[in-house]
Amino acid sequence: MDDPAPILELVGITRRYGHGDTEVCALSDVSLAVARGEMVAVMGPSGSGKSTLLSIAGTLELPSAGDIRIDGVLVSAMDRTELARLRRVTIGFVFQDFNLLPGLSALENVTLPLELDGCRTRLARVAAHDALAAVGLDDKAGRFPDELSGGERQRVAIARAIVGERHLLLADEPSGALDSANAEAVMQLIRSACHGGVAAVVVTHDAHLAALADRTVHLLDGRLLETSAVRP
Repeated sequence: MDDPAPILELVGITRRYGHGDTEVCALSDVSLAVARGEMVAVMGPSGSGKSTLLSIAGTLELPSAGDIRIDGVLVSAMDRTELARLRRVTIGFVFQDFNLLPGLSALENVTLPLELDGCRTRLARVAAHDALAAVGLDDKAGRFPDELSGGERQRVAIARAIVGERHLLLADEPSGALDSANAEAVMQLIRSACHGGVAAVVVTHDAHLAALADRTVHLLDGRLLETSAVRP
C-alpha cells in the first residue's frame, strides 16, 4: 500500500528578498516532506534560513518560487481568506517567547483560536481543557501567564498550538528560553502530539534536543545540506 500524502510538502522552495545588487536569497531550491506523526528538527547557523523556512511552511509568507502543499492542498491556489482559515484551523505555531496574552488565563489563551474560528464557547472550553490536560496543566487552567513558570507558559503555548484538529505544528526555538530539563520536557510534549498524528517541524540550535526528533535537516546559506535519520 502506498504511504499517505505528507501533511507538509515543500518542493523547490526559493525565497529572495530585495532586487538587483541588494537581492538576498534566504532559501534556495529547498524540498522537504513531513509525514503525519513525524517530528523533523531543523538545524543550522544564524542566517541559514531556518526561520524563513518555518514562516513559509506556515504560509506566513509565500516563496519566490516553488510549491507548498498542506494536507495535499496547493497553497498557491488559496486566496487570502482561505489561507487565514488554514492557519487558524490546521497549523499550530509555538514561539520562543510564548506569545501568550497576559490578560487572559491559560484556559482563555488556549480557547481563543477556537472562538476566533466560530466555535461555540462551551465546546471551545472543553477542547481547551483537553489540550491543557494533554500537557499536564489542567490544574492551572485559571492561572494567568505571569503566575506560571517559563516551562508552564511554554506548555500552555503548545496546548494552544494543538487544540482542535490541528495537523501541523511549527515551533521556532520553542525551548530557547528554558532550562535544560524544561527544554527536554517541551520537546517530549511535541513528540507526544506527533504520536497523536500531528506532523511537527521544530527549529532548534541544540543537537541534544534535535536528537529527540525522527529526523534532522541541516540548512546552510539557504540550502538543505543533508538529512539525518535519528530514530529507526
